[in-house]
Amino acid sequence: MADLTRDDILKLARLARISLTDDEVGEFATEFTEILKYVEQLNAVDTSGLEPTSQVTGLTNVTRADTVIDYGYAASKLLENVPSKQADLIKVKRMIG
Repeated sequence: MADLTRDDILKLARLARISLTDDEVGEFATEFTEILKYVEQLNAVDTSGLEPTSQVTGLTNVTRADTVIDYGYAASKLLENVPSKQADLIKVKRMIG
């Protein structure tokens, strides 16, 4: 793997929509090159015969089943108690400036 050039770093920065100073370009070139060398090292490891692992604890189906619970109230009946509503929603004051 050849070291990343200044143009490579500037292209990555443009794709990420960030601006870099000249010092940062040199710093990132070094860091990205080291990261890519590490990835190459990981890719060189022989993983033949190993099963893919997506879950390591052995737990399966730990979520409960979706069931509808009828509490005996209709949404329209509950909305009669709110101070302000719009369609079938509770209308509140704006929270974010």
